[in-house]
Amino acid sequence: MHGDDFHVYDTTLRDGSQQEGLNLSVADKLVVARHLDDLGVGFIEGGWPGANPKDTEFFRRARTELDLRHARLTAFGATRRAGVKAADDPQVAALRESGASVVTLVAKSHDRHVELALRTTLEENLAMIRDTVSHLRAEGQRVFLDAEHFFDGYKANRAYALEAVRTAAEAGADVVALCDTNGGMLPDELADVVNEVVGLGVRVGIHCHDDSGCAVANSLAAVKAGATHVQGCANGYGERSGNANLFTVIGNLQLKRGMDLVSDAQLGEMTRIAHAVSEVTNVAPGSQQPYVGLSAFAHKAGLHASAVKVDPDLYQHIDPSAVGNDMRMLVSSMAGRASVELKGRELGYDLSGDKAKAVVDKVKELESTGYTFEAADASFELLLREELTGVRQRHFEVESWRSIVERRPDGSMVSEATVKLHAKGERIIATGEGNGPVNALDNALRIALGRLYPELARLELVDYKVRILEGAHGTDARTRVLIESADGEREWGTVGVEDNVIAASWQALEEAVTYCLLHAGYEAG
Repeated sequence: MHGDDFHVYDTTLRDGSQQEGLNLSVADKLVVARHLDDLGVGFIEGGWPGANPKDTEFFRRARTELDLRHARLTAFGATRRAGVKAADDPQVAALRESGASVVTLVAKSHDRHVELALRTTLEENLAMIRDTVSHLRAEGQRVFLDAEHFFDGYKANRAYALEAVRTAAEAGADVVALCDTNGGMLPDELADVVNEVVGLGVRVGIHCHDDSGCAVANSLAAVKAGATHVQGCANGYGERSGNANLFTVIGNLQLKRGMDLVSDAQLGEMTRIAHAVSEVTNVAPGSQQPYVGLSAFAHKAGLHASAVKVDPDLYQHIDPSAVGNDMRMLVSSMAGRASVELKGRELGYDLSGDKAKAVVDKVKELESTGYTFEAADASFELLLREELTGVRQRHFEVESWRSIVERRPDGSMVSEATVKLHAKGERIIATGEGNGPVNALDNALRIALGRLYPELARLELVDYKVRILEGAHGTDARTRVLIESADGEREWGTVGVEDNVIAASWQALEEAVTYCLLHAGYEAG
Protein backbone atom coordinates (compact mmCIF):
# COMPACT_ATOMS: atom_id res chain seq x y z
CA MET A 1 0.00 0.00 0.00
CA HIS A 2 1.33 3.38 -0.92
CA GLY A 3 0.31 7.00 -0.61
CA ASP A 4 -2.88 7.59 1.33
CA ASP A 5 -4.31 4.05 1.18
CA PHE A 6 -3.12 3.15 4.67
CA HIS A 7 -1.75 5.42 7.39
CA VAL A 8 1.05 4.50 9.78
CA TYR A 9 0.74 7.24 12.38
CA ASP A 10 3.35 7.74 15.11
CA THR A 11 2.49 9.56 18.33
CA THR A 12 5.75 9.01 20.26
CA LEU A 13 6.47 12.72 20.59
CA ARG A 14 3.10 13.43 22.17
CA ASP A 15 1.42 10.38 23.71
CA GLY A 16 4.64 8.40 24.11
CA SER A 17 6.36 11.24 25.96
CA GLN A 18 3.76 10.97 28.73
CA GLN A 19 5.57 7.84 29.96
CA GLU A 20 6.77 8.07 33.54
CA GLY A 21 10.45 9.05 33.60
CA LEU A 22 10.58 9.99 29.91
CA ASN A 23 11.33 13.67 29.34
CA LEU A 24 12.20 14.84 25.84
CA SER A 25 13.79 18.22 25.10
CA VAL A 26 12.96 20.04 21.87
CA ALA A 27 16.31 18.87 20.44
CA ASP A 28 15.47 15.27 21.45
CA LYS A 29 12.10 15.48 19.72
CA LEU A 30 13.73 16.68 16.50
CA VAL A 31 16.19 13.75 16.58
CA VAL A 32 13.46 11.17 17.27
CA ALA A 33 11.34 12.61 14.44
CA ARG A 34 14.23 12.12 12.00
CA HIS A 35 14.62 8.49 13.08
CA LEU A 36 10.91 7.84 12.61
CA ASP A 37 11.04 9.48 9.19
CA ASP A 38 13.90 7.13 8.26
CA LEU A 39 11.57 4.22 9.09
CA GLY A 40 9.06 5.58 6.59
CA VAL A 41 6.04 6.26 8.81
CA GLY A 42 3.37 8.38 7.18
CA PHE A 43 2.62 10.83 10.00
CA ILE A 44 4.53 12.07 13.04
CA GLU A 45 2.48 13.74 15.73
CA GLY A 46 4.76 16.46 17.06
CA GLY A 47 2.83 17.57 20.12
CA TRP A 48 0.29 20.14 21.26
CA PRO A 49 1.28 23.65 20.13
CA GLY A 50 -0.23 26.34 22.29
CA ALA A 51 -0.75 24.00 25.24
CA ASN A 52 2.88 24.06 26.40
CA PRO A 53 5.95 26.13 25.44
CA LYS A 54 8.10 23.11 24.53
CA ASP A 55 5.69 21.89 21.85
CA THR A 56 5.19 25.42 20.51
CA GLU A 57 8.97 25.75 20.22
CA PHE A 58 9.21 22.33 18.54
CA PHE A 59 6.84 23.34 15.74
CA ARG A 60 8.66 26.66 15.31
CA ARG A 61 12.04 24.93 14.94
CA ALA A 62 10.60 22.09 12.84
CA ARG A 63 9.80 24.56 10.03
CA THR A 64 13.49 25.18 9.37
CA GLU A 65 15.28 22.22 11.01
CA LEU A 66 13.13 19.22 10.14
CA ASP A 67 13.44 18.12 6.53
CA LEU A 68 11.10 15.13 6.47
CA ARG A 69 11.39 12.90 3.40
CA HIS A 70 8.54 10.46 4.08
CA ALA A 71 6.37 11.65 6.97
CA ARG A 72 4.05 14.59 7.42
CA LEU A 73 4.22 16.48 10.69
CA THR A 74 0.93 16.57 12.57
CA ALA A 75 -0.18 19.03 15.25
CA PHE A 76 -2.35 17.74 18.08
CA GLY A 77 -5.00 19.71 19.93
CA ALA A 78 -8.54 19.77 21.29
CA THR A 79 -11.82 20.91 19.85
CA ARG A 80 -12.81 24.48 20.74
CA ARG A 81 -14.03 25.34 24.21
CA ALA A 82 -17.73 25.30 24.96
CA GLY A 83 -19.48 28.55 24.13
CA VAL A 84 -16.63 29.95 22.01
CA LYS A 85 -16.39 30.02 18.22
CA ALA A 86 -13.53 27.95 16.81
CA ALA A 87 -12.22 31.02 14.96
CA ASP A 88 -11.90 32.86 18.29
CA ASP A 89 -10.37 30.05 20.40
CA PRO A 90 -6.63 30.70 21.11
CA GLN A 91 -5.75 26.99 21.18
CA VAL A 92 -7.42 26.43 17.82
CA ALA A 93 -5.43 29.43 16.55
CA ALA A 94 -2.21 27.75 17.73
CA LEU A 95 -3.09 24.69 15.63
CA ARG A 96 -3.91 26.89 12.67
CA GLU A 97 -0.59 28.72 12.95
CA SER A 98 1.58 25.70 13.76
CA GLY A 99 2.73 25.25 10.18
CA ALA A 100 1.50 21.64 10.21
CA SER A 101 -0.50 20.60 7.17
CA VAL A 102 -2.37 18.00 9.25
CA VAL A 103 -4.14 18.56 12.56
CA THR A 104 -5.36 15.79 14.85
CA LEU A 105 -8.17 16.91 17.14
CA VAL A 106 -9.09 15.06 20.29
CA ALA A 107 -12.83 15.05 21.00
CA LYS A 108 -15.05 13.51 23.63
CA SER A 109 -17.20 10.58 22.48
CA HIS A 110 -18.20 9.31 25.93
CA ASP A 111 -21.31 11.02 27.29
CA ARG A 112 -20.18 11.02 30.93
CA HIS A 113 -16.85 12.62 29.99
CA VAL A 114 -18.73 15.36 28.15
CA GLU A 115 -20.88 16.13 31.17
CA LEU A 116 -18.29 15.62 33.92
CA ALA A 117 -14.98 16.68 32.29
CA LEU A 118 -16.12 19.30 29.78
CA ARG A 119 -19.11 20.31 31.92
CA THR A 120 -21.24 20.99 28.90
CA THR A 121 -24.19 19.40 27.12
CA LEU A 122 -24.06 16.52 24.70
CA GLU A 123 -25.40 18.82 21.95
CA GLU A 124 -22.73 21.47 22.58
CA ASN A 125 -19.98 18.81 22.39
CA LEU A 126 -21.21 17.80 18.93
CA ALA A 127 -21.23 21.46 17.94
CA MET A 128 -17.65 21.82 19.21
CA ILE A 129 -16.59 18.90 16.99
CA ARG A 130 -18.48 20.20 13.95
CA ASP A 131 -17.29 23.81 14.31
CA THR A 132 -13.59 23.02 14.94
CA VAL A 133 -13.26 20.45 12.15
CA SER A 134 -15.02 22.63 9.58
CA HIS A 135 -13.05 25.74 10.61
CA LEU A 136 -9.63 24.07 10.22
CA ARG A 137 -10.71 22.46 6.95
CA ALA A 138 -11.74 25.89 5.66
CA GLU A 139 -8.29 27.19 6.64
CA GLY A 140 -6.71 24.56 4.36
CA GLN A 141 -5.58 22.01 6.92
CA ARG A 142 -6.31 18.30 6.77
CA VAL A 143 -8.08 17.08 9.91
CA PHE A 144 -7.98 13.74 11.70
CA LEU A 145 -10.09 13.24 14.81
CA ASP A 146 -9.25 11.11 17.85
CA ALA A 147 -12.52 9.96 19.42
CA GLU A 148 -11.32 9.76 23.02
CA HIS A 149 -12.68 6.97 25.27
CA PHE A 150 -14.67 5.79 22.26
CA PHE A 151 -15.06 2.12 23.20
CA ASP A 152 -16.06 2.87 26.79
CA GLY A 153 -18.43 5.52 25.45
CA TYR A 154 -19.88 3.02 22.99
CA LYS A 155 -20.67 0.63 25.84
CA ALA A 156 -22.27 3.40 27.90
CA ASN A 157 -24.22 5.19 25.15
CA ARG A 158 -23.80 3.58 21.75
CA ALA A 159 -25.98 6.07 19.87
CA TYR A 160 -24.07 9.11 21.16
CA ALA A 161 -20.60 7.64 20.51
CA LEU A 162 -21.59 6.85 16.92
CA GLU A 163 -23.13 10.32 16.51
CA ALA A 164 -19.82 11.92 17.56
CA VAL A 165 -18.04 9.90 14.85
CA ARG A 166 -20.67 10.74 12.24
CA THR A 167 -20.53 14.48 13.12
CA ALA A 168 -16.74 14.60 12.69
CA ALA A 169 -16.87 12.84 9.32
CA GLU A 170 -19.67 15.05 8.00
CA ALA A 171 -17.75 18.17 9.07
CA GLY A 172 -14.77 17.09 6.96
CA ALA A 173 -12.52 14.92 9.14
CA ASP A 174 -10.57 12.57 6.84
CA VAL A 175 -10.13 9.94 9.55
CA VAL A 176 -11.84 9.24 12.84
CA ALA A 177 -9.48 7.27 15.08
CA LEU A 178 -11.33 5.21 17.67
CA CYS A 179 -9.40 5.40 20.94
CA ASP A 180 -9.20 2.66 23.55
CA THR A 181 -7.99 5.32 25.95
CA ASN A 182 -8.18 3.20 29.10
CA GLY A 183 -6.67 0.20 27.32
CA GLY A 184 -9.25 -2.28 28.58
CA MET A 185 -10.63 -3.74 25.34
CA LEU A 186 -10.08 -7.28 24.04
CA PRO A 187 -9.54 -8.00 20.33
CA ASP A 188 -12.80 -9.81 19.50
CA GLU A 189 -15.14 -7.24 21.03
CA LEU A 190 -13.09 -4.34 19.67
CA ALA A 191 -13.19 -5.78 16.14
CA ASP A 192 -16.99 -6.02 16.25
CA VAL A 193 -17.29 -2.34 17.15
CA VAL A 194 -14.77 -1.23 14.52
CA ASN A 195 -16.61 -3.23 11.88
CA GLU A 196 -19.85 -1.45 12.80
CA VAL A 197 -18.26 2.01 12.52
CA VAL A 198 -16.65 1.14 9.18
CA GLY A 199 -20.16 0.25 8.02
CA LEU A 200 -21.19 3.89 8.53
CA GLY A 201 -19.01 4.83 5.56
CA VAL A 202 -16.46 6.60 7.76
CA ARG A 203 -12.70 6.17 7.34
CA VAL A 204 -11.69 4.56 10.63
CA GLY A 205 -8.40 4.66 12.52
CA ILE A 206 -7.35 2.90 15.71
CA HIS A 207 -5.47 4.16 18.78
CA CYS A 208 -4.85 1.58 21.53
CA HIS A 209 -3.32 1.64 24.99
CA ASP A 210 -1.82 -1.49 26.51
CA ASP A 211 -3.40 -1.69 29.96
CA SER A 212 -4.81 -5.15 29.22
CA GLY A 213 -1.70 -6.23 27.29
CA CYS A 214 -3.68 -6.21 24.03
CA ALA A 215 -2.70 -2.93 22.35
CA VAL A 216 -0.91 -4.58 19.42
CA ALA A 217 -3.50 -7.36 19.10
CA ASN A 218 -6.31 -4.82 19.25
CA SER A 219 -4.63 -2.72 16.55
CA LEU A 220 -4.31 -5.75 14.28
CA ALA A 221 -7.93 -6.76 14.94
CA ALA A 222 -9.06 -3.23 14.05
CA VAL A 223 -7.16 -3.33 10.75
CA LYS A 224 -8.68 -6.73 9.98
CA ALA A 225 -12.11 -5.19 10.67
CA GLY A 226 -11.52 -2.36 8.22
CA ALA A 227 -9.44 0.37 9.91
CA THR A 228 -6.99 1.97 7.47
CA HIS A 229 -5.14 4.22 9.91
CA VAL A 230 -3.17 2.81 12.85
CA GLN A 231 -1.52 4.80 15.63
CA GLY A 232 1.25 3.74 18.00
CA CYS A 233 4.47 4.72 19.72
CA ALA A 234 8.10 3.72 19.23
CA ASN A 235 9.05 0.91 21.63
CA GLY A 236 5.52 0.95 23.09
CA TYR A 237 6.14 4.16 25.05
CA GLY A 238 3.21 5.86 26.77
CA GLU A 239 1.68 6.52 30.16
CA ARG A 240 0.67 3.68 32.49
CA SER A 241 1.29 0.45 30.50
CA GLY A 242 2.13 2.30 27.29
CA ASN A 243 0.65 2.49 23.80
CA ALA A 244 0.60 0.00 20.96
CA ASN A 245 4.23 -0.64 20.00
CA LEU A 246 4.43 0.77 16.49
CA PHE A 247 7.45 -1.37 15.58
CA THR A 248 5.56 -4.56 16.45
CA VAL A 249 2.47 -3.36 14.57
CA ILE A 250 4.51 -2.57 11.45
CA GLY A 251 6.36 -5.89 11.64
CA ASN A 252 3.13 -7.85 11.98
CA LEU A 253 1.20 -6.02 9.27
CA GLN A 254 4.05 -6.14 6.77
CA LEU A 255 5.55 -9.56 7.43
CA LYS A 256 2.43 -11.46 8.52
CA ARG A 257 -0.36 -9.74 6.62
CA GLY A 258 1.64 -8.86 3.50
CA MET A 259 0.84 -5.14 3.67
CA ASP A 260 3.36 -2.90 1.92
CA LEU A 261 3.76 -0.18 4.57
CA VAL A 262 7.46 0.69 4.30
CA SER A 263 10.19 -0.41 1.91
CA ASP A 264 12.20 -3.56 2.63
CA ALA A 265 15.25 -1.37 3.21
CA GLN A 266 13.37 0.75 5.75
CA LEU A 267 12.05 -2.34 7.53
CA GLY A 268 15.62 -3.60 7.67
CA GLU A 269 16.53 -0.48 9.67
CA MET A 270 13.83 -1.01 12.29
CA THR A 271 16.05 -2.60 14.95
CA ARG A 272 18.68 0.13 14.59
CA ILE A 273 16.01 2.83 14.80
CA ALA A 274 14.38 1.26 17.86
CA HIS A 275 17.70 1.28 19.71
CA ALA A 276 18.60 4.77 18.45
CA VAL A 277 15.32 6.11 19.84
CA SER A 278 16.08 4.37 23.16
CA GLU A 279 19.40 6.20 23.32
CA VAL A 280 17.69 9.56 22.84
CA THR A 281 14.93 8.86 25.37
CA ASN A 282 17.43 7.35 27.81
CA VAL A 283 15.02 4.46 28.40
CA ALA A 284 16.76 1.08 28.33
CA PRO A 285 15.53 -0.90 25.31
CA GLY A 286 13.34 -3.89 26.16
CA SER A 287 15.49 -6.92 25.42
CA GLN A 288 12.41 -9.12 24.84
CA GLN A 289 10.62 -6.63 22.61
CA PRO A 290 9.27 -8.46 19.52
CA TYR A 291 11.24 -8.09 16.29
CA VAL A 292 13.75 -5.48 17.55
CA GLY A 293 14.72 -6.69 21.04
CA LEU A 294 18.21 -7.98 21.73
CA SER A 295 16.70 -11.31 22.82
CA ALA A 296 14.06 -11.50 20.07
CA PHE A 297 16.08 -14.14 18.19
CA ALA A 298 18.30 -15.44 21.01
CA HIS A 299 18.39 -19.20 21.58
CA LYS A 300 19.49 -20.76 24.82
CA ALA A 301 18.01 -24.22 25.36
CA GLY A 302 19.91 -27.10 23.84
CA LEU A 303 16.78 -28.48 22.13
CA HIS A 304 16.19 -25.17 20.36
CA ALA A 305 19.83 -24.90 19.34
CA SER A 306 19.86 -28.40 17.87
CA ALA A 307 16.87 -27.52 15.69
CA VAL A 308 18.30 -24.13 14.72
CA LYS A 309 21.51 -25.81 13.65
CA VAL A 310 19.51 -27.90 11.17
CA ASP A 311 17.21 -25.10 10.01
CA PRO A 312 16.94 -21.68 11.73
CA ASP A 313 13.31 -21.37 10.62
CA LEU A 314 12.33 -24.22 12.96
CA TYR A 315 12.52 -21.91 15.99
CA GLN A 316 12.28 -18.45 14.38
CA HIS A 317 9.07 -16.97 13.04
CA ILE A 318 10.91 -14.72 10.54
CA ASP A 319 14.41 -14.15 9.21
CA PRO A 320 15.86 -11.67 11.77
CA SER A 321 17.67 -9.76 9.02
CA ALA A 322 14.29 -8.62 7.63
CA VAL A 323 14.04 -6.20 10.56
CA GLY A 324 17.77 -5.61 10.95
CA ASN A 325 18.18 -7.97 13.91
CA ASP A 326 20.44 -11.02 14.37
CA MET A 327 20.11 -14.55 15.62
CA ARG A 328 22.16 -15.03 18.79
CA MET A 329 23.23 -18.20 20.52
CA LEU A 330 23.32 -17.96 24.30
CA VAL A 331 25.80 -20.16 26.06
CA SER A 332 24.69 -21.37 29.46
CA SER A 333 24.33 -24.48 31.59
CA MET A 334 21.18 -25.21 29.54
CA ALA A 335 23.24 -25.27 26.37
CA GLY A 336 23.98 -28.47 24.57
CA ARG A 337 26.63 -29.28 22.04
CA ALA A 338 24.68 -27.63 19.19
CA SER A 339 24.49 -24.31 21.08
CA VAL A 340 28.23 -24.25 21.62
CA GLU A 341 29.00 -25.27 18.03
CA LEU A 342 26.79 -22.51 16.67
CA LYS A 343 28.20 -19.94 19.09
CA GLY A 344 31.71 -20.99 18.16
CA ARG A 345 30.89 -20.63 14.47
CA GLU A 346 29.43 -17.18 15.18
CA LEU A 347 32.78 -16.22 16.76
CA GLY A 348 34.81 -17.83 13.98
CA TYR A 349 35.87 -21.09 15.64
CA ASP A 350 35.49 -24.67 14.42
CA LEU A 351 34.09 -26.82 17.22
CA SER A 352 33.44 -29.98 15.24
CA GLY A 353 34.32 -33.39 16.58
CA ASP A 354 34.89 -33.71 20.31
CA LYS A 355 35.90 -30.06 20.80
CA ALA A 356 32.37 -28.89 21.53
CA LYS A 357 31.84 -31.45 24.30
CA ALA A 358 34.90 -30.22 26.20
CA VAL A 359 33.67 -26.64 25.99
CA VAL A 360 30.12 -27.62 27.05
CA ASP A 361 31.51 -29.49 30.06
CA LYS A 362 33.66 -26.50 31.03
CA VAL A 363 30.74 -24.05 30.70
CA LYS A 364 28.50 -26.23 32.88
CA GLU A 365 31.26 -26.62 35.46
CA LEU A 366 31.84 -22.86 35.67
CA GLU A 367 28.15 -21.96 35.70
CA SER A 368 27.63 -24.31 38.64
CA THR A 369 30.01 -22.03 40.59
CA GLY A 370 28.20 -18.81 39.61
CA TYR A 371 29.50 -17.82 36.17
CA THR A 372 27.19 -16.78 33.36
CA PHE A 373 28.23 -16.37 29.74
CA GLU A 374 24.97 -15.11 28.24
CA ALA A 375 26.05 -11.49 28.68
CA ALA A 376 29.79 -12.20 28.59
CA ASP A 377 30.67 -13.10 25.00
CA ALA A 378 34.25 -11.97 25.45
CA SER A 379 34.81 -14.21 28.47
CA PHE A 380 33.32 -17.11 26.51
CA GLU A 381 35.64 -16.46 23.57
CA LEU A 382 38.66 -16.43 25.91
CA LEU A 383 37.44 -19.71 27.39
CA LEU A 384 37.07 -21.14 23.87
CA ARG A 385 40.61 -20.15 22.95
CA GLU A 386 41.98 -21.71 26.11
CA GLU A 387 40.08 -24.97 25.57
CA LEU A 388 41.13 -25.21 21.92
CA THR A 389 44.81 -24.32 22.41
CA GLY A 390 45.42 -25.50 25.95
CA VAL A 391 46.98 -22.11 26.69
CA ARG A 392 45.41 -19.29 28.70
CA GLN A 393 45.38 -16.08 26.68
CA ARG A 394 47.66 -13.56 28.40
CA HIS A 395 49.33 -10.30 27.38
CA PHE A 396 50.58 -9.67 30.91
CA GLU A 397 51.20 -11.60 34.14
CA VAL A 398 49.84 -10.14 37.35
CA GLU A 399 52.20 -10.22 40.30
CA SER A 400 49.81 -8.53 42.72
CA TRP A 401 47.20 -5.80 43.09
CA ARG A 402 45.62 -3.92 45.94
CA SER A 403 42.97 -1.27 46.36
CA ILE A 404 42.23 0.93 49.37
CA VAL A 405 39.48 3.39 50.23
CA GLU A 406 40.28 6.43 52.35
CA ARG A 407 37.75 8.61 54.12
CA ARG A 408 39.22 12.05 54.65
CA PRO A 409 38.47 14.51 57.49
CA ASP A 410 36.30 16.64 55.20
CA GLY A 411 34.03 13.65 54.57
CA SER A 412 35.25 13.02 51.01
CA MET A 413 36.18 9.53 49.83
CA VAL A 414 39.08 8.62 47.58
CA SER A 415 40.21 5.22 46.31
CA GLU A 416 43.75 4.31 45.38
CA ALA A 417 44.97 1.12 43.68
CA THR A 418 48.39 -0.29 42.92
CA VAL A 419 49.11 -3.05 40.42
CA LYS A 420 52.35 -4.95 39.88
CA LEU A 421 52.64 -6.93 36.66
CA HIS A 422 55.00 -8.22 33.96
CA ALA A 423 54.49 -7.41 30.26
CA LYS A 424 56.82 -7.62 27.26
CA GLY A 425 59.74 -8.53 29.52
CA GLU A 426 59.24 -5.58 31.88
CA ARG A 427 58.17 -5.45 35.53
CA ILE A 428 55.74 -2.57 35.90
CA ILE A 429 54.32 -0.94 39.03
CA ALA A 430 51.54 1.61 38.59
CA THR A 431 49.18 3.47 40.88
CA GLY A 432 45.80 4.94 40.00
CA GLU A 433 43.06 6.84 41.77
CA GLY A 434 39.32 6.66 41.20
CA ASN A 435 35.90 7.31 42.65
CA GLY A 436 35.77 3.76 43.98
CA PRO A 437 38.10 0.78 44.37
CA VAL A 438 37.15 -0.79 41.03
CA ASN A 439 37.55 2.50 39.15
CA ALA A 440 40.95 2.95 40.80
CA LEU A 441 42.03 -0.57 39.77
CA ASP A 442 40.85 0.09 36.21
CA ASN A 443 42.89 3.31 36.04
CA ALA A 444 45.98 1.67 37.55
CA LEU A 445 45.82 -1.20 35.02
CA ARG A 446 45.50 1.24 32.12
CA ILE A 447 48.44 3.31 33.41
CA ALA A 448 50.56 0.17 33.75
CA LEU A 449 49.87 -1.07 30.21
CA GLY A 450 49.15 2.16 28.33
CA ARG A 451 52.75 2.79 27.18
CA LEU A 452 53.13 -0.75 25.81
CA TYR A 453 49.61 -1.00 24.37
CA PRO A 454 48.41 2.46 23.23
CA GLU A 455 45.14 0.92 21.92
CA LEU A 456 43.93 0.77 25.53
CA ALA A 457 43.37 4.53 25.37
CA ARG A 458 40.17 3.76 23.43
CA LEU A 459 38.93 1.25 26.00
CA GLU A 460 35.88 2.42 27.93
CA LEU A 461 33.82 0.70 30.62
CA VAL A 462 30.20 1.38 29.74
CA ASP A 463 28.35 -0.74 32.31
CA TYR A 464 29.06 -2.51 35.59
CA LYS A 465 26.70 -4.93 37.34
CA VAL A 466 27.10 -6.79 40.62
CA ARG A 467 24.96 -9.67 41.83
CA ILE A 468 25.16 -11.51 45.12
CA LEU A 469 24.66 -15.16 44.27
CA GLU A 470 21.97 -17.35 45.82
CA GLY A 471 22.71 -19.26 48.95
CA ALA A 472 25.59 -17.01 50.01
CA HIS A 473 26.11 -15.32 53.37
CA GLY A 474 25.97 -11.57 53.94
CA THR A 475 28.97 -9.41 53.16
CA ASP A 476 31.26 -12.39 52.46
CA ALA A 477 28.84 -13.75 49.85
CA ARG A 478 30.05 -15.14 46.55
CA THR A 479 29.70 -12.36 44.02
CA ARG A 480 29.35 -12.14 40.25
CA VAL A 481 30.45 -9.05 38.35
CA LEU A 482 29.54 -8.33 34.74
CA ILE A 483 31.40 -5.57 32.91
CA GLU A 484 30.45 -4.13 29.51
CA SER A 485 33.33 -2.53 27.61
CA ALA A 486 33.70 -0.70 24.30
CA ASP A 487 36.48 0.67 22.08
CA GLY A 488 34.47 2.83 19.68
CA GLU A 489 34.03 -0.02 17.20
CA ARG A 490 32.67 -2.93 19.22
CA GLU A 491 31.20 -3.73 22.63
CA TRP A 492 31.87 -6.83 24.68
CA GLY A 493 31.03 -8.33 28.06
CA THR A 494 33.24 -10.07 30.61
CA VAL A 495 32.42 -11.85 33.86
CA GLY A 496 34.21 -12.44 37.14
CA VAL A 497 33.12 -14.59 40.09
CA GLU A 498 34.83 -14.54 43.48
CA ASP A 499 34.01 -14.44 47.18
CA ASN A 500 35.14 -10.81 47.17
CA VAL A 501 33.46 -8.15 44.98
CA ILE A 502 36.78 -6.41 44.27
CA ALA A 503 38.43 -9.68 43.24
CA ALA A 504 35.48 -10.53 40.96
CA SER A 505 35.72 -7.05 39.45
CA TRP A 506 39.45 -7.44 38.84
CA GLN A 507 38.87 -10.74 37.03
CA ALA A 508 36.28 -9.12 34.71
CA LEU A 509 38.56 -6.10 34.18
CA GLU A 510 41.55 -8.29 33.33
CA GLU A 511 39.52 -10.23 30.75
CA ALA A 512 38.12 -7.00 29.27
CA VAL A 513 41.65 -5.70 28.67
CA THR A 514 42.84 -9.07 27.31
CA TYR A 515 39.96 -9.22 24.83
CA CYS A 516 40.64 -5.63 23.74
CA LEU A 517 44.28 -6.45 23.01
CA LEU A 518 43.44 -9.69 21.18
CA HIS A 519 41.15 -7.83 18.80
CA ALA A 520 43.70 -5.06 18.39
CA GLY A 521 45.95 -7.70 16.81
CA TYR A 522 48.34 -8.52 19.66
CA GLU A 523 49.30 -12.17 19.98
CA ALA A 524 48.77 -13.56 23.45
CA GLY A 525 51.08 -15.86 25.27
